[in-house]
Amino acid sequence: MTSIPARIVEWAVPARMGTAFRWNLASSWVGQLGDGIAVAAGPLLVASLTRNPTLIAAAAMVQHVPTLLLGLYAGAIADRVDRRRLVLAANLVRVAVLAVLVVTIATGHISIGLLLGVLFAVGVAELFADTGWRAVLPMIVPKADLGIGNARQMSGFLVANQMVGPAVGASLFALGQAVPFGVQGAALLLAAVLFTKVRLPASAAGGEKPAQHVGRDIADGLRWIWHHASIRTLTLVIFIFNITWGAPFGVLVYWAQERLGLGSVGFGLLTTASAVGGIVSVLLYDRLERVVPLARLMRICLSLEVVTHLALALTTIPWVAMAIMVVFGGYAFVWGSLSSAVRQRATPDEYQGRVGSVYWLGLIVGLLVGQFLGGQIASHFGAAAPFWFAFAGSGVTLVLVWRQLAHIAHADAD
Repeated sequence: MTSIPARIVEWAVPARMGTAFRWNLASSWVGQLGDGIAVAAGPLLVASLTRNPTLIAAAAMVQHVPTLLLGLYAGAIADRVDRRRLVLAANLVRVAVLAVLVVTIATGHISIGLLLGVLFAVGVAELFADTGWRAVLPMIVPKADLGIGNARQMSGFLVANQMVGPAVGASLFALGQAVPFGVQGAALLLAAVLFTKVRLPASAAGGEKPAQHVGRDIADGLRWIWHHASIRTLTLVIFIFNITWGAPFGVLVYWAQERLGLGSVGFGLLTTASAVGGIVSVLLYDRLERVVPLARLMRICLSLEVVTHLALALTTIPWVAMAIMVVFGGYAFVWGSLSSAVRQRATPDEYQGRVGSVYWLGLIVGLLVGQFLGGQIASHFGAAAPFWFAFAGSGVTLVLVWRQLAHIAHADAD
């Protein structure tokens, strides 16, 4: 009889998905824990160095700058080189940069200017690591299991990055400013060691690439997306829904204070509620994908997005808002797993890096545009106004793509 721990392992990472996926998942979870530590420790370090709001905002924004500047380039590189080596090299660079940060903090030579430079360097290395890593998953997981694979990866983000990591990071920071970054570096080093166990298919070892400028590679990737109707529409949906999502959630703390009367603890519970919903949905993802047709599941997720914005625009009751956030976390992470799987199934291996980078760039740009709009809307029309904007924008978009979702869900058949 199979032991209970063995059954749990088999449920979490089915043997049919392969040993490479198990090592990849272990590496991902450890790396997410390291990054989660920095989620809390990074802002605490910034705040200890400056009280200038502009510099504090710059430290928060610098993590997105590498994606805006180099996102498409990183995708092209991931399609040119051995992705396994790219991920390993980029993560080792992150470890080296963090080692420099630890030394400068320990010796008292840290400054806000140096910290901004370190954050940018870490962001560049993380961009290349994540781009290569996203392109690796479809190479080691059967197409039918990509949804489950993405859900398992996302569980690491939810638990390690969003829940456990920040709490650990804040506690370590109290022991010493350099401590959490040293632990983060050690976690990333362990993640790299675990990733060395991942073996890619022989066909992916890195053959001869066309002798053309990397700009041509980027253009080829954009052209492939443009001519693939389903993926083109999915990319636009991701972009628009991140604008509408970013608008209210960029000012969520302001809304929570003004509309719900919540303090810091209440706001923390509000954000935790979405993580709880996400964990539940990730655990149930396998069953959802088995019993609910993909097109219907996509429509349910996007419909819940529209309804969530409306509900949050209307409510002024904290416990109702928290219940809504549980629902939000639930459908948001199902959508994230499902939409990534749909894109990966439809994309040829040689384009995974470039298509994934366009997808990610659209997500980040959409969020930044939405956050800017949300701030402007809230300042002129009140705390609830960004949610009304999100409700209208996402609702109109859903109506326009409703029929096309049946084709998008099975884009690999095009």
